[in-house]
Amino acid sequence: MESKHKVDKVTAAGLLVAFGIIYGDIGTSPLYVMQAIIGSEIISEEIIYGALSCIFWTLTLQTTVKYVILILRADNRGEGGIFALYALVRKHARWLTVPAIIGGSTLLADGIITPPISVASAVEGLRLLYPNIQTIPIVLGILTAIFLIQAFGTKIVGRTFGPLMVTWFVMLGVLGLYQILEHPGIFKAFNPYYGYQLLTQHPGGFWMLGAVFLCTTGAEALYTDLGHCGRGNIRVSWIFVKSCLILNYFGQGAWLLSETGNLLDGRKPFYEIMPEWWLLPGIVIATSAAIIASQALISGSFTLISEAIRLNFWPKVRLIYPSDQKGQLYVPSINWLLLLGCVSVVLYFKESANMEAAYGLAITLTMIMTTILMSYYLYVKRVNLWIVIMFMLLYLSIEGAFLGANLLKFTHGGWFTIMVGTLVAGLMAVWLKAFYIKLRLTEYTKLEKYLPALHELSRDISIPKYTTHLVFMTNASRATEIETKVIYSIFQKRPKRADVYWFIHVDITDDPYTMEYKVLSDEDNHDNVIKINFRLGFRVDQRINMFFRKVVEDMVLNKEVDITSRYESLSKQNITGDFRFVVLERFLSFENDLPLLEQLVMKTYFFVKDFTTPEDKWFGLDSSSVKIEKVPLIIRPVENVKLRRVFS
Repeated sequence: MESKHKVDKVTAAGLLVAFGIIYGDIGTSPLYVMQAIIGSEIISEEIIYGALSCIFWTLTLQTTVKYVILILRADNRGEGGIFALYALVRKHARWLTVPAIIGGSTLLADGIITPPISVASAVEGLRLLYPNIQTIPIVLGILTAIFLIQAFGTKIVGRTFGPLMVTWFVMLGVLGLYQILEHPGIFKAFNPYYGYQLLTQHPGGFWMLGAVFLCTTGAEALYTDLGHCGRGNIRVSWIFVKSCLILNYFGQGAWLLSETGNLLDGRKPFYEIMPEWWLLPGIVIATSAAIIASQALISGSFTLISEAIRLNFWPKVRLIYPSDQKGQLYVPSINWLLLLGCVSVVLYFKESANMEAAYGLAITLTMIMTTILMSYYLYVKRVNLWIVIMFMLLYLSIEGAFLGANLLKFTHGGWFTIMVGTLVAGLMAVWLKAFYIKLRLTEYTKLEKYLPALHELSRDISIPKYTTHLVFMTNASRATEIETKVIYSIFQKRPKRADVYWFIHVDITDDPYTMEYKVLSDEDNHDNVIKINFRLGFRVDQRINMFFRKVVEDMVLNKEVDITSRYESLSKQNITGDFRFVVLERFLSFENDLPLLEQLVMKTYFFVKDFTTPEDKWFGLDSSSVKIEKVPLIIRPVENVKLRRVFS
């Protein structure tokens, strides 16, 4: 109840954070949407009124009703996003993995084009003042700077985002209102009939939906950043944001009415409605808003990847936390891949008008996948079945129409984001499949069987002591079990004598911020063999070294374990015994006879794994006290070996 109250709470500070974080993408859409809709068409009242009607009802049905009113209700302990939604329903149906992977990968892929199109659209306004200026170097310079500062965190920069975005939206509203006062009849476009007429009567009108869709591409961010801003703050701030967006779109439409019968010829309606004396300040504010849109996209990508890792969708790449602020996360590998993708987009498409032709295709797939997951969530929550069916059919119809219209963009550059999305989805599918293959075929044994042997080994002075406290990372989720490979490592690989044996398992929960642990020890020799099961949420950083130290401190205070060195000379000085971690790193054994598909999956898995963060660093272990042991992963041994002994 307290969590629900917190997510619904509305505060001035929370509203400012919401303005700064979630509205960058959808808020910069007026820079290019009307230009994309008109394209090379002759400007006419039919197109203007129809386009504005489509924009208004798209923002109303798609953004306001679907995301702000309905989907924000599906919070996972205050957290949102497609993977948070998937975590809420994945226990009920395994097939839901498919829409989760498709939605996550296309969201990441389409994000590659968001920073270039936002920054390029803003910077190209300089041509009104300096017609011969080369904008590509400026765009590349701004994008490079944005990605370079990620390593230092954005805590200080983030504080300025809210006021800047409020300034941006006020500017949108004022500029639009100024034009509307000249042509108040533009409000006729609220009538959905004009949109229907454009889509059904105008030649090629249906395909304009692909450009109309650009006005709502940032809607997914409203749900993704639910945890940062809170549902109450998003819903209240959206009223202001939507009002300013509508005023600006209708203001651009009012200006376009004065240009009926003409071609746009490269002109940008957004900048045309500005007074000449305001152009330079307007361009600066627009560029700042575009930078904020890019920053929000990058931060969202980092969060998406960190969730994917803990849901076994993505390799364990390095995660860095630049500051102690919640949500501050830096993923170097994703940062540089996004930069490479953005630079490629700028160099390939060159102009924002060309990027518009490619933008939006992949994100329609994300929205369709969110609709499928949300429908299942409503079903699980026992919402009336007819309401669930109506929700699903309505939004699959709307988003299906947008997808159909956006397919026209495939040959114009949409193939780029679909290609990237396919590669990302392929990697996610391989990683998840490999996880299940390993899980299915890893052998476990009862820990209880080996307790006497572990006690004997601990007291056997004929074997040199390996360490005082020996700590194994284990995949055995059941408290009473342990992998046979761990037992092999202790007794056979090289007998590892220790005074205390610790076994640590990490279980990732569907609750985003769970931080719990359970201790299981042998009742007869309670301080000799101890297993700790950590339960951590999918958004919790796995700093096992720090967590384990905290657990040991608690157990010492409760007199559950004695960590004093067992060496006689050191024990007299009350010196703490040494701890040594052992991490078993698997490799694919040559002794395997796999089906072709599983062979490809496992070879891809181990190839990619060579480029990712080692297990010890992923768990946050001190490298000076960690031993890495390589063990073969024998998935399916070769059978029926026809080997014959001969005698000379």
